[in-house]
Amino acid sequence: CPIESRMSEKETLRTLSENICRKIDVGTAVLPKPLFTEYDDDQMGCATVACAASSDDPDISSSGMGDTTYAKIVSSEFNSIVVEHHLKWAPLCETLPGPIDEKTPSNRLGRYDFSHVDRIVDWAIDRNMKVKGHVLVWHVTTPSWVESMSSEEIRQAIKRHIFTTMGHFQGRIKYWDVVNESLAPDGSLAENIFLKKLGPSYIEQCFRWAHKADPTAFLIYNDNKVEAMNGPNKNKADGFYKLLKRLVSNEVPIHGAGMQAHFNAGGVGERQRVPTPLQVKDQIRRIGELGLKVNISEMDVRVSKLEGSTELKTMAQKQIYHDIIAAALTEAAFEGVWLWGFSDRHTWVKNFYYDDAPLIFDEKYDRKPAYFALRSAIGTLAIGGTVGGGVLLDKVDKDGKSWGSDWMPAQPKEDENA
Repeated sequence: CPIESRMSEKETLRTLSENICRKIDVGTAVLPKPLFTEYDDDQMGCATVACAASSDDPDISSSGMGDTTYAKIVSSEFNSIVVEHHLKWAPLCETLPGPIDEKTPSNRLGRYDFSHVDRIVDWAIDRNMKVKGHVLVWHVTTPSWVESMSSEEIRQAIKRHIFTTMGHFQGRIKYWDVVNESLAPDGSLAENIFLKKLGPSYIEQCFRWAHKADPTAFLIYNDNKVEAMNGPNKNKADGFYKLLKRLVSNEVPIHGAGMQAHFNAGGVGERQRVPTPLQVKDQIRRIGELGLKVNISEMDVRVSKLEGSTELKTMAQKQIYHDIIAAALTEAAFEGVWLWGFSDRHTWVKNFYYDDAPLIFDEKYDRKPAYFALRSAIGTLAIGGTVGGGVLLDKVDKDGKSWGSDWMPAQPKEDENA
């Protein structure tokens, strides 16, 4: 390519993505409460496991048609959505039961309530939006009663869950995160309930069941802190690549890899610092060489722990959103970016970490500088743009400055050579 358009203030991420040299996903995670109801609460309808409850969800039988302010922004700015929480196993069967009568004694094994997700999915399809299913198998959102099961019982429960969930949405959800966060920080398999009771083959088996449940579905493995080749979290990033390579070598039906990209601009040390655009680009390239597509799957950029002025924090957030995505878009295997929410009013970060403003719209649903930075990155593939957007892809620029040096905190001495 490249091709480009001259962007006006009215240009949205979605309209821009329709006028670039190749199709990409520009997606966001969504929640049912702000999607279908206008409300004045300072806090969102909770998205995290720790505080999720049925009281956080709207009565969708009497709610509107999805024309809230939140909904209008989602449909105008994004061409894709992912259901942030309600499609996970425990919410479907245990913690967020929707209208199923709670007085009926049951451990909910085999009982599913798809009410909220059905409503979200149908809303998106009516607006010609792609829907990604998240997530079929993740130890963190597995129903509590699975802990007491034998190995064979767990195996059958997982298989039943995959077939039930994918079967219900067949033809409507064609892209699935099958397994999420199975890796430990050192790149080995995490000691979760599935590894302990089923052994390391459980990942491969989940993909085979998912493919059998819907042979037409695009199947993805998703993980966090795996975005950088030879950068922060190197061992985990290498473990991510090796896991994907092993699955491909074993002819497992896997088609894509998701790298979450929950970044902390104030992070220091091996596990917390932000990777460089080159490190992200190189990771995408080597995964693409396996024959897989790659997406940035849950992006947000925390800034509250970065010491300095508001202007410095804004600069950092803008550069991370722009440069990481512009660099990623130089790789043919990269198929898009998904944000983990779009407004600071509705972010998991406030529940799981601390007060922050990690997204591209503020709490009043106004576009932030980070929005325009992301839009500019997408515009590198539009008419008149430059692929890569001039992002530094060397260790230092002509003046000897490294990427992010204007805002990135100094690393601890023990990490100077990391």
